[in-house]
Amino acid sequence: MDNVLEIKNLCKKYDHFELKNISFTLPKGMIMGFIGENGAGKTTTIKAILDIIKSYSGEIKIFGLDNRKNDKEIKEDIGVVLDDMFFPEILTPNDINKTMQGIYKNWDTKMFKDYLQEFSLLPNKQIKTFSKGMRKKLEIAAALSHHPKLLILDEPTSGLDPVARIEVIQIFQNILEKEECSILLSSHITTDLERIADYITFINNGEIVLSKTTDELLNKYGIVKCTEKEFKDIDKKDYLKYKKSKYEYEVLITNKKEFKTKYNISIIDKITLDDLMVLMIKGEE
Repeated sequence: MDNVLEIKNLCKKYDHFELKNISFTLPKGMIMGFIGENGAGKTTTIKAILDIIKSYSGEIKIFGLDNRKNDKEIKEDIGVVLDDMFFPEILTPNDINKTMQGIYKNWDTKMFKDYLQEFSLLPNKQIKTFSKGMRKKLEIAAALSHHPKLLILDEPTSGLDPVARIEVIQIFQNILEKEECSILLSSHITTDLERIADYITFINNGEIVLSKTTDELLNKYGIVKCTEKEFKDIDKKDYLKYKKSKYEYEVLITNKKEFKTKYNISIIDKITLDDLMVLMIKGEE
């Protein structure tokens, strides 16, 4: 399978934070959920992918091309929604349409106006009159309306109510079905990612902790809740992390079937991405 995005050994150092050897790949036609705490490095990684930040080491290829040497060619086929992105408040959606016509060769005015209608955004109203959720919908409409081959989305559903979130997630799914598109989606709302992501990449403190299929994480991984005596009988190589509470241990395991075969512990809880993040960040090895 072709990879739309390939990152190898990406490093970027600041005074109080650094990305350390970030490596992962996004296959063509897939959605990758990019998760981690605030300040973990998600936005920095995304800005390096988009060549917004400079002077980093490592290699980033988009559509097989070096993102620093083929900037203009690549950006034509990327749709972007950033958490700190904004359009000038004095503009209207109609103004955005005219501007984008001059930027993207494949800009689709009909598609953009259809999204405006679907999102209930008035084309002649100034953006300053829009709520945060409406502005986010406008950004999404603009990102989708030039038929991108890769969507890079940093918190695209922030500020949206649950109904609007589901509506936007459904649009992302529809885009994948209708167009040859791949999506890198950073979000704190992990339930959205559990619903639509094919892969999950987890970053913590500037390092990639894991990058696996969503199916493997949600179906093979699990949480064992046990007594201290039971925990002491578990071989260290059979779990990733554990967390001790007043009355029990919570143990993160990576293969429920093998664990059940080896140990006399029959109940293994299903895991959520929130559970995974908490145990990977707060748990002990």
